[in-house]
Amino acid sequence: QVQLVESGGGLVQAGGSLRLSCRASGITFSHNTMGWYRQAPGNARELVAAINGDSTTNYAASVKGRFTISRDNAKNTLYLQMNSLKPEDTAVYYCNANRWDWYWGQGTQVTVSS
Repeated sequence: QVQLVESGGGLVQAGGSLRLSCRASGITFSHNTMGWYRQAPGNARELVAAINGDSTTNYAASVKGRFTISRDNAKNTLYLQMNSLKPEDTAVYYCNANRWDWYWGQGTQVTVSS
């Protein structure tokens, strides 16, 4: 059974930082492209950042230079370091794993106050 468990969300003031983690089980973690997506109320879910098996990364233009995605294959864990947070970063953040199938975590709320 595949499980993706996110942690690290919370409430932070604008300009602050948070670090999200996603612990994976039930998949061959190193073979999967891993990503962080977010969904704000009334909006579609959107890609924030992704990292593939050889650690090539891809970022949404809105977070480039502020967020850093990384992975630790030995710990089956994905990270998202979020700096210089803005109120528009407020959303539920979801961990995603994909290779042949797509898997999602339950989401973690990030709220940035102005």
